[in-house]
Formats: sequence, structure tokens, C-alpha cells
Amino acid sequence: MSGFGVVEVAGRAAEVAPRLRAYLPPTPFVRYDAFSDELGAELLVKCEHQQRTGSFKARGALAKVLTLTDAQRAAGVITASTGNHGLGVGNALAMLGGHGIVYLPENAAPGKVAALRRLGLELRAEGNDTGALELKARAYATDHGLTYVPPYNDPDVIAGQGTIAVEILDQLRTAGGQLDTEELDAIVVSVGGGGLISGVAAVLKQALPGIRVYGAQPAVDDAMAASVRAGEIVQVDAQPTLSDGTAGSVEPGSITFGLCRELVDDWVLVEEDAIRAALRLVIDTEHQLIEGSAALAFAAARERRTELAGKRVAVVSCGGNMSSSTLVTALA
Repeated sequence: MSGFGVVEVAGRAAEVAPRLRAYLPPTPFVRYDAFSDELGAELLVKCEHQQRTGSFKARGALAKVLTLTDAQRAAGVITASTGNHGLGVGNALAMLGGHGIVYLPENAAPGKVAALRRLGLELRAEGNDTGALELKARAYATDHGLTYVPPYNDPDVIAGQGTIAVEILDQLRTAGGQLDTEELDAIVVSVGGGGLISGVAAVLKQALPGIRVYGAQPAVDDAMAASVRAGEIVQVDAQPTLSDGTAGSVEPGSITFGLCRELVDDWVLVEEDAIRAALRLVIDTEHQLIEGSAALAFAAARERRTELAGKRVAVVSCGGNMSSSTLVTALA
């Protein structure tokens, strides 16, 4: 995977976008008025919480599974996930055929676990360290001749997530086919393992070189931001976060680390109270149910409101899979 840089990510995303479109319809890219008013900016939201399976993860998983043969899918694929990536893998297999196994943390959201079971996936809950689960899943795949589908550390998965930005550019174009003259000044993306921001930022920076990319992480679980600060992938003393979709360590040697170092202009570490407040504001003003990892990006935009004022800003609302019990706790 060496040599897989920004140009390669953008090119591969452009190539796979038409294939994904046959299975996954484009998600809305719309203005959120209340947030725009509060920030004094034009805030445009890419609504991946309305994506099939309720998360952007459907894209990367499908992009990877599309590269497999019928025989590989029949033999079985395996992954590690806090829920959303597993749902993406299950959705891809439901459409294309095949058997899947998912390693997931013991504290995975019950609603996501139930949805995984409905897709017919074999589930293995072991501990709560997603980094360790990724290593277990890789080892099991090697030992049993299965195909491992990484949640982020894979060129095809990253390119699949990059199709979000391909769609954003299409949605910005005028009827004449030219990019809107206002374009975009900035984009805010939640970060866990870095697959989403790597794909989205690579595509956008190729088309809009002046765009500023903000990576959002919970202050209590900032593995990628801490790694970038340290100049190498490091472990952090993570605490539970409402943004469970971004939780966990970064896999050693992940190609997303180098991409994040190159592409992310600013890291925004967000406190839990701010994530909850952003969640409440989206629900109260837009009547949209988003999950904590999506609220994280909105909260990060609020944290940077002074420098974003007067700008045209995109936020990737990455998912909407939140259980009722978690929602009640978050809103209390």
C-alpha cells in the first residue's frame, strides 16, 4: 500500500463512484439554517445519516466487497467494527451474496448489534479495544482463508468514503457544469481511524486546493490527533464518549495516518457536553436524528465559529444510528 497518496485516493474515488451509485443513491447536501445563523456562515450538510444502513460506512464497505470474487465472498469475509462498518459489510453482502463475520466490542450499541444480526452476520464480541479487535479479525482471516475488510486501513475502503466528496462536487455544480463560483471554504469531518476524512479531503483538495479541512475528535478519545502530534501512531488513555463511532485506537501502520498528517489542516478536540449540545440543536432545529459521531462534527464547527464566520462550510453528518437509551441519556 506504499505510494497510496492523495492523487491516488482521489482518482480511485472518482473511478468507483459510478459503481457505488448503482447500489447507493446520493445523499442530500443541504443548508442547515439554524446552524448557519449561529455560526454567521453558510453551513451545508452532507446527510450521510440518511445513507443506507444509516452511515457513510456503507460506501467503503461496498467499495471493498465489490473488488472480491464470488468465491471469495462465498468463502467468507470478516471485519472488526463498533457497528456501522459491520452494517456496511452486511449490507454489501446482502446485495452481492456471501457470508460475513464481525468482531465487535462488548459495549457496542444494542441497536447496532440487533441490526447486524438482522443482516445475518456472525457476531463475536470480545473486549472493548477496537484496535485489538482489528488485529484479531486480521489474524482469523489469515488462519482460516477468509478476506478481511478493514474499517479504514485499506485503499478501496478509503476511496469508497471519498465518493462522498465526489457527490459534494457534483452537487455544487451549476447547470452549466462548472463548479459554483462560491465553492467551499472549509469542511468539518469526524475522525476515528481516519478513512472518512482521508477520502473526503483527498478528493476535495484536488478539486478545491484552497479548502481548509478540520478533523474533529472527542477530547476523551483523540487517538489520531494525538498520533499526528506525536509524529507516529500512539495509544491514548481513552474514556467513553457519546461519539462511539469514532472510538478506539489507530491500527499500527495504517495508511490513514500519513494521509491525515498531509490533509488535515486543523484538529478540533471536543468535550462531551459540546457534543450533546450539538446533538440537541440538530434535533430541535432540523428534526433529524443523528448519532454522536455526527454531532461531533457539528460541535467542532461551533468550536471554530469565529474563524468560520462569513465562510461557506460543509459538515459531514456521518451517521444516524443511535439507540433510544443513548439518546435519552444524551438529551437529559
